[in-house]
Amino acid sequence: MPSKRGRSGPPSEEIMLSRMRDWRAEHERELTPDNLDDDEDTNLPDARAINLVLRVGELMLASGESTEAVSEAMLSLSIAFDLPRSEVSVTFTTISLSTHPGGDSPPVTGERVVRRRTLDYFRVNELHTLVQQAALGLLELEDAAGRLEQIRRAPMPYPNWLIAVGFGLIASSASLMVGGGLIVATVAFLATVLGDRTSVFLANRGVAEFYQMVAAATVAASIGVALLWVSTSLDLGLQAGAIITGNIMALLPGRPLVSSLQDGISGSYVSAAARLLETFFTLGAIVSGVGAVAYTAVRLGVNMDLENLPSAGTALDVAVLVGSAGIAMAFAISLAVPPRMLPSIGVMGVMIWVTYAGLRSLVDVPPVVGTVVGAVAVGVVGHWLARRTRRPVLPYLIPSIAPLLPGSILYRGLIEVTQGTAVAGMLSLAEAITVALALGAGVNLGGELVRAFQRGGLAGAGMRSRPAARRTRGGY
Repeated sequence: MPSKRGRSGPPSEEIMLSRMRDWRAEHERELTPDNLDDDEDTNLPDARAINLVLRVGELMLASGESTEAVSEAMLSLSIAFDLPRSEVSVTFTTISLSTHPGGDSPPVTGERVVRRRTLDYFRVNELHTLVQQAALGLLELEDAAGRLEQIRRAPMPYPNWLIAVGFGLIASSASLMVGGGLIVATVAFLATVLGDRTSVFLANRGVAEFYQMVAAATVAASIGVALLWVSTSLDLGLQAGAIITGNIMALLPGRPLVSSLQDGISGSYVSAAARLLETFFTLGAIVSGVGAVAYTAVRLGVNMDLENLPSAGTALDVAVLVGSAGIAMAFAISLAVPPRMLPSIGVMGVMIWVTYAGLRSLVDVPPVVGTVVGAVAVGVVGHWLARRTRRPVLPYLIPSIAPLLPGSILYRGLIEVTQGTAVAGMLSLAEAITVALALGAGVNLGGELVRAFQRGGLAGAGMRSRPAARRTRGGY
């Protein structure tokens, strides 16, 4: 009879990941204070390993990864390179690692501070690959250190000029989506790129980021108001307000919003509060810049009709679908997402809009409900794709929610405030904030659903690898 031995050949990556998680869980139990003998001979931990773990965590956090993912990556590396009794602390700007050799030896603690952030999901993706390979035992310490240096020095997948163009493409796609037309979309592209270059000019001279954002919003909004005045004077019928809407959507802080809710849900409340405060500072900068221009325009007699403000509503026209895909992919380019992920992100951008518009048209649900359902759908698909492809999830999620960012609602609220209807304006601004929070909560809920029913993915991403999940309630 034929033998019933297992199939020959190396195990699949899914099996290796499952084994790695089991190995890590076992070693975490072995390396806790309760399971180490303080009287046994101990060796000091390898300083090179401590330095590697800290540098990987620092680069991941500086490149835009969430606090929970950075903590998981650092813990996986500390176990992989035999650092005993390791404790990791990650906040919004500080990373620390403490490891205790045991016996009478003092603990060894290292810390690094993130002073400059550059959103770069290309490096985040490469760092996750490094952590994965190290956790699977495919990289020795020296090889991992060399690989980290290669990632740190590697050029971005897009040239600098294309990153700048990406911001303009966000605005032009958004303008096209809300019915601005080709002329308005072209002007929106130029206005947003000019605003971005203005903020870069100020950044090179040490001006705080808040005022950089104010300047970018002011420049683009001024161009939009100028075109609106020309269109009204010459009766051209252009939806020039779509320029301001597109610029707002290019500046809205989708990444810190999603990360803040992700950190709060995972129990990292300090980082969650800091990221949420960053989100509101960015919103404050946008409101300040656009609001000042709108107020000045109204005082000068520019006709800003509330009845004809640009909005995509619940349309499913070809132009709207192309615009939603364009917004998502342009956001991805501006965040340096690897090019091979762009098609999936474009499809997810269309999916979130179709879900939102379809629900509102068929069931007549409020905008917030449609936003939540669309965000949950994208969250499920994004987390599933991330686990299937062994990539971080934020490069999928952040660009994909861009079509539903509340640019039109925020613009309406600012116009209402400047025209003297302060109560209606504040309600519109509150609705914009509610929609933004619904986006962040929805994509994170999608991730929780995937986590609850699927094992696999990045290192430490299984069902039983989140200590915060058992912090206050549940079984013991």
